[in-house]
Amino acid sequence: MVSGMDGATAVVTGASRGIGEQIAHAVAAAGAHTVICARDAEALDEVAADIRDTGGSVTAIRADVRDEFDVERLVETATRESEGTIRYIVANAGVYHGSAGETPLTEESYAAFDDHLRTNARGVFSTIREALPHLDSDARIVVPTGAVAREGMPGYGSYAVSKAAAEAVARGFAADLDFPVGAVDPGKVATDLSGDGGRDPETVAEMVLWALRDADPSALDGGVLDWGDYRSATR
Repeated sequence: MVSGMDGATAVVTGASRGIGEQIAHAVAAAGAHTVICARDAEALDEVAADIRDTGGSVTAIRADVRDEFDVERLVETATRESEGTIRYIVANAGVYHGSAGETPLTEESYAAFDDHLRTNARGVFSTIREALPHLDSDARIVVPTGAVAREGMPGYGSYAVSKAAAEAVARGFAADLDFPVGAVDPGKVATDLSGDGGRDPETVAEMVLWALRDADPSALDGGVLDWGDYRSATR
């Protein structure tokens, strides 16, 4: 079992708040040089400053995963700064237009549908696709997801559709690549995106860290690791 990430480079998208912010902190604390991005440059810089204050190594780059040229610049910067390759990718960036559970597909706007797919699914595709020339032979790629991707839950509309598509993107890359690509489902998380009443994002970040460095690669590759998998492996 690998105990740390010293000397590795990790890219975390959507790292300005919520799960992404905590994942960035966890990966940096494990010793990786962590390259983070989000659309909100000011919030992203605050996260980077916090990581540096705790001794972590971080680079913050304002980038929109809907724009493949932004993502190309992100991964090229990550590679250049590390003078090597990228070992870990967390394709976390996502949006939810509306209040969680209150956006039925029957009332969904075309604009919301399009942006959910463009950010939450195409954004995963662009993150992985643009990173391919820069990945280490021991790379791992993790895509955070949720049960709405696989279960019919009322009120989640095109957000649920986009998460199902994101899982399909991960499975497709897993089938085509020689290193593990998979999804992690931590259950409901207490964030601005999903609302109150879920797990602490900091605890969820530890689950993602486990998936990146310790989980059985054959279980991750093309699969969905859930909270039960994590607890069984780490208890």
